[in-house]
Amino acid sequence: MVCTRGARCGGRCLNSRRIFPLVEEIAGCRLCAADLPHEPRPVVRASASARLLIVGQAPGRRVHETGIPWNDPSGNQLRAWLQMSPEQFYDESRIAIVPTAFCYPGTGKSGDLPPHPACAPQWHPRLIEAMPSVTLTLLIGRYAQAYYLRERCKPTLTETVAGFREHLPHYFPLPHPSPRNRLWLKRNPWFESDVLPALRATLEKVMSHPD
Repeated sequence: MVCTRGARCGGRCLNSRRIFPLVEEIAGCRLCAADLPHEPRPVVRASASARLLIVGQAPGRRVHETGIPWNDPSGNQLRAWLQMSPEQFYDESRIAIVPTAFCYPGTGKSGDLPPHPACAPQWHPRLIEAMPSVTLTLLIGRYAQAYYLRERCKPTLTETVAGFREHLPHYFPLPHPSPRNRLWLKRNPWFESDVLPALRATLEKVMSHPD
């Protein structure tokens, strides 16, 4: 297959040929199989044309069962924050969904266990390389922020989210939209009054850009 789009392609044709086998490779990954309480079921959505990348922590039980990312109350809340319909949110040509770890890690005493630490270093760099059109990455929760922001991550999630402007235009840190975080949202009303309008304005600029 030879690309006929010339400069208009921007490398996406080549990256499309790279990313589909990569996603299939991830789907068959058993890197952390020995550490999981179930058979691995990696959940990831990616394409070379995606402009927005959503990085969460790891699939929950419901997502593990359905294979659909953010297919739970947390996803409903996230879509409300983004002001996106399910059709917009799951448009794989525009939005990539890449959790910090692709498999449900199981449940601990106080909720889901942390994402397996081997997953992101193994797969994220290759995925990022194959998605050159990504303009903005949403970092949802502490694990995603720690991996991508590194030393720029503040001591607490609250401080990192409050300082979101420091990480633009490439990253936008957010709290996890889990129902468990309702108390955090109540204690931090500035998130709804200040952060969400800025998030939506940023998304409008990113997603309105023609392919």
